[in-house]
Amino acid sequence: MSMTDRDHVSRQYATEEHLETRSSVWHPTLDGREPSCEALTAVVQGEPERVLEVGCGTGAFAARIAAALPGAELKAVDQSPRFVELTSRRGIDARVADVEELPFDDASFDAVAAMWMLYHVGDLHRGLAEIRRVLRPGGRFVAVTNGDEHMADLRREAGGDAVRTHFSSENGEDALLHHFEDVARDDLRTRAFFGDHAAAVAYLHSSQEDVAWHLPDFDGPREYAGHTTVFVAT
Repeated sequence: MSMTDRDHVSRQYATEEHLETRSSVWHPTLDGREPSCEALTAVVQGEPERVLEVGCGTGAFAARIAAALPGAELKAVDQSPRFVELTSRRGIDARVADVEELPFDDASFDAVAAMWMLYHVGDLHRGLAEIRRVLRPGGRFVAVTNGDEHMADLRREAGGDAVRTHFSSENGEDALLHHFEDVARDDLRTRAFFGDHAAAVAYLHSSQEDVAWHLPDFDGPREYAGHTTVFVAT
């Protein structure tokens, strides 16, 4: 199943359960760094007055932006009506929209954030062109994604394979350079903790992929390596 298949993505994010199952297992790097914290620092740098988050999910990151920039005008969009509802409940101005066709004027925002969502965009370069369009000259785009080997050990143990996407730690920089002049990157080795075998199996099934997972039994907790990159493009 492709990460960009619209029907699959719609089913994945019709409700919050699958996303929450995956996000709940993640812990910072060994030196205490966490991708969303690094992304938030990049977004709020310079105290932008107008900020947009595309693919806002449940609104957790948008709420952190709002708390850090109480005077800013913040917008959020997502294709999932349920996620827009949850984000709106946090007091965020959220609406249903597609990153490939953003409902905003040119040069509307000082900063745009995309947290773990660009690998779902069917026409990546159309989406990136739209983000570039709504950013003012000199504006900042912050994008977070995973690498090819993210959770690959767990997936292989369970009879699957690593995930390859069109916006990853490996190819994201090249994609961004088609639309932005400068791209900086910060690679983080995050860690996933599972309290038991059942928790790891639940994580695998949360992606709803067409894979017959068969993870060998194990006792007690287990840790697997993640690989995440925070890109900042201007």
